[in-house]
Amino acid sequence: MYLVNVERHFDAAHYLRGYQGKCESLHGHRYQVAVRLKVNGTDETGLAYDFTRLKKEVDVLLERFDHTCLNEVEPFREINPSAENIARTVYHGLEAALGKLPAGAALDAVTIWESPDSWVEFRPD
Repeated sequence: MYLVNVERHFDAAHYLRGYQGKCESLHGHRYQVAVRLKVNGTDETGLAYDFTRLKKEVDVLLERFDHTCLNEVEPFREINPSAENIARTVYHGLEAALGKLPAGAALDAVTIWESPDSWVEFRPD
C-alpha cells in the first residue's frame, strides 16, 4: 500500500464563539494542510496517484478560505472554525471534489496545523 501525501497552506483569520480565552478574539493563522490518500497499487506509469492532480484539487478547495475571516464563510457561519471543524470540512469537500477515485484508492486523512506545534487530524470512523 502507498500513502500519497501533499501539503498546502492558506492564510485566514477566525475567532471562536463561546471560547473563554485569547482565541475568542479575532486573530489569524497560516494554516498548513496535509492530505493523505491510501492507494493499493500503481498505474501503468508507476504512479499511485498524481501529486499534481491532488494539489490542484486541494488548492481549488482551499481557495474559498484563503485571506478571509473564516467565520464569514460557510459552513463556519454556523459552526466554529476550529482546527477540528476545518479538518472535517476539508476532508468532506475533498472527498466530493475527487469524485470516484481509482479502484484501491481512498482519501485517508486531512491534517490541519494552526501553528508549527498544534495540529489535528481528521479521519472518518
